[in-house]
Amino acid sequence: MSDLNARIEAEVPRLRRYARTLARPPISPDDLVQDCIVRALSATHPCEDGTDLRAWLFTIMHNQFVNEIRRKTRQRATALVNGDEPALVCPPAQPHRLELRDLHRALGQLSEEHRAVVLLIGLEGMSYEAAAKVLGTATGTVRSRLARGRARLRRLMGVGYEDAPTELAA
Repeated sequence: MSDLNARIEAEVPRLRRYARTLARPPISPDDLVQDCIVRALSATHPCEDGTDLRAWLFTIMHNQFVNEIRRKTRQRATALVNGDEPALVCPPAQPHRLELRDLHRALGQLSEEHRAVVLLIGLEGMSYEAAAKVLGTATGTVRSRLARGRARLRRLMGVGYEDAPTELAA
């Protein structure tokens, strides 16, 4: 069992990164990671040899997140709010920081399904099959959601459509 603990501990930085991008106030990313680890360690059938531990943990975390969103919705609480970002005293001078801020905001405007797929594949580098397993969907659904999520991100960020024709030639 200590081997499993060490393997889970090695995945904590990835879990934190995914939780920070997935969770929005009032859901705490740290709570999401902690709940994921607690559930993983208390599982009656822990991750068996040959099972992708990372995919298993991400599945647990994703399910925790979805359950928390549903619970907050039932309580009539707003789960995805971006209005509590602090106002900047002076604008940052680094363009990369501005781009990351814009990307963060654009990711927040994606639907839960599209954001999860974009983050799993784009940020975490998972394969389509592994992401499908984490999300409990078909690989084709993952590919479709990824394409739509990326297209929506491009539109929200105003990237990649400057040279695209507005109408098809007849």
